[in-house]
Amino acid sequence: VQLVESGGGSVQSGGSLRLSCTASRVTSSMAWFRQAPGKGREGVAAGLTHGSTTYSDSVKGRFTISRDNAKNTLYLQMNSLKPEDTGMYYCAAAWALRPSLKTSEFDYWGQGTQVTVSS
Repeated sequence: VQLVESGGGSVQSGGSLRLSCTASRVTSSMAWFRQAPGKGREGVAAGLTHGSTTYSDSVKGRFTISRDNAKNTLYLQMNSLKPEDTGMYYCAAAWALRPSLKTSEFDYWGQGTQVTVSS
């Protein structure tokens, strides 16, 4: 499974961005992770084919994960962005039956797209 992210960029605090991840094929579980400079990779949002989702506490209520299976595309709508949301955002995919925010549970990864939020 090949994953290609797009949609990153620079935005001011309070702004919005929508990330996209185009997959060579859709898997049952797909997710977004991020990694800030000098920190580990953390799960942001995950979702299953049938719609079940989970979010990290830091983005709950601000970010929305969605997928268009007909287009093999995963999205992350990010609103009310904060400087602490800055980082490289990665798309990940796995054959799993429940949404997960653990890096160890994903087999396929994209190259990432940079998001920078300025105050």
